[in-house]
Amino acid sequence: MTTKDNAPRSTATVHQPLTAQSLTQFCDDYLSADSYKDYAPNGLQVDGGRPIQRIITGVTACEALIDAAITAKADAIMVHHGYFWKGEPAPIVGMKGRRIGKLLQHGISLIAYHLPLDGHPVIGNNAQLANMLGLTITGALYPNESHPVGNIATCPPQSAESLTTTITQALQRTPLHISSDYDQSNLSTSNHSTNNQSDVTTPKTIKRVGLCTGGAQDMIDQAAAMGCDAFISGEISERTTHSARELGIDYFACGHHATERGGIQALGELVAQQFDVPVTFIDIDNPA
Repeated sequence: MTTKDNAPRSTATVHQPLTAQSLTQFCDDYLSADSYKDYAPNGLQVDGGRPIQRIITGVTACEALIDAAITAKADAIMVHHGYFWKGEPAPIVGMKGRRIGKLLQHGISLIAYHLPLDGHPVIGNNAQLANMLGLTITGALYPNESHPVGNIATCPPQSAESLTTTITQALQRTPLHISSDYDQSNLSTSNHSTNNQSDVTTPKTIKRVGLCTGGAQDMIDQAAAMGCDAFISGEISERTTHSARELGIDYFACGHHATERGGIQALGELVAQQFDVPVTFIDIDNPA
């Protein structure tokens, strides 16, 4: 993993235990967390109240990840998807209560970063995914934003089938590919001539790719407006299929979870190096 050369240096020593607050401050500064207008609080979400000697990382702070952290005797969990999302019910009951209750009962701190971990140019989800797929990021999908999340990248000229193979090998799952070459002639044959030579199409070459991990399927419109041949994200909606066909841009739905494993792993590796603490990534399987 490549890390930022001018990353803030840790002040922690063997005589100064690592606290949730000092770990969070380091991550806040490195990720420029305060610069993002997000849907949930970034940083320390639950304070376990004890020094941090072992950390577990994962994509989402689900109960299975918490149970794994308890088994590993971890003092902190760092994730991409944490708690307290905008618009969700406030009472800490039911599933939410069980999760937070376990964290507090076992003295485990929860630290989460959402958009800052998507958008970071070095260890962010988009940057990590681009590296995995052999893409070279050249700019922002929304160039007028001060802290853009989506990106535009280039790749060696290739077919959609070739890109599908690359994604499958990198993420260990086959993406759902919606082709821009949609033939509507099969919907009605009343006026269709079998001798129409224009029905033969040349396979599209992909050279310019828009990407934004997770649930960014609606950014496909912007990717098309920016002249991308293809757009890569995690999820797909019913409307995404029609957008791809009508905008003339190939779409690859690669899985929300699968596209967002890279950022939190990279952040964990950076923290391990910075503070000399063991950090373990645990992948809770999620097909979505």
